[in-house]
Amino acid sequence: MLLMSLIWGSNYTIIKSAFDEMPPQPFNALRMIVASVVFLVAIAIARRYKKPSIFYTPAPVTRRDWLALFGLAVVGHFLYQLSFVGGLSRTSVANSSLILAITPVAIAAINAFRGHERVGRWHWLGALMSIGGIYLVVGTGAALHVQSLTGDLLMLGGVGCWAVYTVGAGRLMARHSPLGVTGVSMALGTALYVPAVSPQFWHVEWSAVSAITWFSLVYSAIFAIGVAYMIWYTAVQKIGGTRTSMYSNLVPMVALAVAVLWRGEPLGRPKLAGAALVLAGVAITRAAAHLKAAPAQE
Repeated sequence: MLLMSLIWGSNYTIIKSAFDEMPPQPFNALRMIVASVVFLVAIAIARRYKKPSIFYTPAPVTRRDWLALFGLAVVGHFLYQLSFVGGLSRTSVANSSLILAITPVAIAAINAFRGHERVGRWHWLGALMSIGGIYLVVGTGAALHVQSLTGDLLMLGGVGCWAVYTVGAGRLMARHSPLGVTGVSMALGTALYVPAVSPQFWHVEWSAVSAITWFSLVYSAIFAIGVAYMIWYTAVQKIGGTRTSMYSNLVPMVALAVAVLWRGEPLGRPKLAGAALVLAGVAITRAAAHLKAAPAQE
């Protein structure tokens, strides 16, 4: 689980640094293609052994399931990835990681709205603390610039997309393996994403793309999306979703540390205070809701 936190936390800086040599959307399209191939190969291997587990379930895929998978692909991979990469390319690593950290709060709000979860005072306290923390993070320093503010808003849109995806995936994951649901919806989302951003491939100066950037792309696809998610779902099975979710609180802290050390991003007192509020609010919300949802993918 510590390895998962290190992978996801460092992924923000790795991706953002790659944008110096390759435009964000083409980079992400290639990343999603590699990740989809990894997932589909893993699904094929799991089906070959046919041993019921988090990686394989023998339940048949109905027409309704396919429609649900397509909906998840649109919201959780197509729209989410557009928001995530568009936001990360415009704002700082610190802002991106802290904004995405409030995803469990958004999930709790959706479940409460649908009547699946009672909203108590601890939920409200956690939500208010997180909102206050985001205000401090977004409203200070570079976030006052129009471009950075646009990136922050895109990240907030990504939070909404991933929260809807997580809640919507619940019914499917009750019948099918998390690996199957994630992998198939990822492949469908990639099939939508690549044509949508394909015109931007003409702007890539392929000769200027270094080996480090190509390594970053493959690393992010295989480890941040593939390996880290397999670690996540294995941990959910072994130690439960509540204990597993607490480890993801380390992700923003790793992201902040890597951004400061690698990219030299400044962190003032207001942003540090905002980070503390966000993480405390998320921890309170998770403790109150006993969430078993996956954190936003990176």
